[in-house]
Amino acid sequence: MNAPASPAHLSVDAHTRKRLEQRLGRVHARQRIGIETDDELRVFGGGLNFFHVENWYSAHSVIRNSLRLSGLYWRGLKNAARVQARRNRIALPNLPDAFEGYTILHLSDLHVDMSQNAMRAVMRHAGDLHYDLCVMTGDFRGKTYGSYDATLSGLKDIVEALRSPVYGVLGNHDSILMVPGMEDIGIRMLLNEAAVIERDGARLHLAGIDDAHYFRVDNIEKVAEAIPHDETSILLSHTPEVYRQAAHAAFDVMLSGHTHGGQICLPGSIPIMLDAKLPRRMGAGAWRYDAMQGYTSVGAGSCIVPVRLNCLPEVTLHTLTRG
Repeated sequence: MNAPASPAHLSVDAHTRKRLEQRLGRVHARQRIGIETDDELRVFGGGLNFFHVENWYSAHSVIRNSLRLSGLYWRGLKNAARVQARRNRIALPNLPDAFEGYTILHLSDLHVDMSQNAMRAVMRHAGDLHYDLCVMTGDFRGKTYGSYDATLSGLKDIVEALRSPVYGVLGNHDSILMVPGMEDIGIRMLLNEAAVIERDGARLHLAGIDDAHYFRVDNIEKVAEAIPHDETSILLSHTPEVYRQAAHAAFDVMLSGHTHGGQICLPGSIPIMLDAKLPRRMGAGAWRYDAMQGYTSVGAGSCIVPVRLNCLPEVTLHTLTRG
């Protein structure tokens, strides 16, 4: 299992460490930095899945060469730039009247430095669509290690094309060290935190958890405790794998990504692999578990190799309605 060489510890300058500790609290910041240091390039162990193919870098060239030999690579490369705008209606019985028709633009799994053509398509959609709020459900970086300068630079261009406010959560490809830079460009990160969205005197609660798939630093209980049980709440989680915990914490909606819908699928959009422990019906699109509604975005970017087969990338416009 070949992996690129890396320093034994993440290089964290004193200023960044201080900002993170002030922003997240000393325990959360130290915990996340420590786990990243221990597990950044691990192929086996850690997280909800025992095997992490994104960290097995020999597999990347094997997949790429196999697709080239089959003649599917160039078709998949073109598909990766064909970002679709999908619409989803979410009917909520306790939605305040002020939020009737409220729209949320959902971006996920951008992997910004993997496909510039896909990111240009995302920015076009961002300019064409009308929405009240934008949320990003993680995996901003292409690789799981190393420099994130190109990611922040590409994200800055995307955020400038978006209407504010913009909220986000981290994914398993993302480093906690990215947070100060992301907030500097206008993304309000929710890391086991909740924000209140107000409209005409009514309130909507938007919560977000840190990565639950690989780093396991999510804390649904903490964010749920701060939300009145009779008010509408939406949870952002990179992975939908914690759907049970979210539903039993009484969240009304859960928006996620991570799966890419399989990214490379058989005809009929049947995923070969989801890299997630959950029912396949929850691997893409709208779903329900108990009283909670969920949506798993197939993502706008691509992971491992910049190709998509039988699973086009997407940005999603969710419309809230009372019902």
